[in-house]
Amino acid sequence: MIKENLLKIKQSLPENVTLVAVSKTKPLVDLQEAYAAGQRVFGENKIQEMVEKYDALPKDIQWHMIGHLQRNKVKYMAHFVDLIHGVDSLKTLKEINKQAKKHNRTINCLLQAKIAKEETKFGLSFQEIEAILSSEEFLELENIKVVGFMGMATFTDNQQQLQEEFSALKAFFNKLKTQETALNILSMGMSGDYPLAISSGSNMIRVGSSIFGNRNYN
Repeated sequence: MIKENLLKIKQSLPENVTLVAVSKTKPLVDLQEAYAAGQRVFGENKIQEMVEKYDALPKDIQWHMIGHLQRNKVKYMAHFVDLIHGVDSLKTLKEINKQAKKHNRTINCLLQAKIAKEETKFGLSFQEIEAILSSEEFLELENIKVVGFMGMATFTDNQQQLQEEFSALKAFFNKLKTQETALNILSMGMSGDYPLAISSGSNMIRVGSSIFGNRNYN
């Protein structure tokens, strides 16, 4: 079913949209099936699990860290991670830069914007993002590259609210894109809301259950 699910989703996506297969908690056999079906971008939310899968699977896979990031664990993935989605502080950017430098790499990052109305969601305000991007400390970081923003909408069935949240981040992205030429990724949308996110301007979606089935939580 994984192959069929992937093909169904990919056929519905505009060409400019990247599909991140959220493989957290899923066994290697499921990832191998998705890989055999042509999927090359996988998202994990725990660094230890991602490292184990990186070691076991083909090296042409792009690994995205999509969970909330603990700074003390950045070092374990700095040699291979392709994109870090949930960066929500300058301190974290500094740590990623430090670890990337050790491996002579530049690590791509997305700043997480807080667009949801829920207090439980992490993220930066638009003002905080602008302050980081214009700060001297940020400009000195040579081994990271902020290539866009990530936003998680409120967990709700209210389509108007979701659209407002997605559209707000898209408008902010468009505004800053005129000043920051490196910005090209807007990661919004998951299994339940990605069609709306795409229509609101997202060009990267994170989809798990619609590919792999419902997740088993340990």
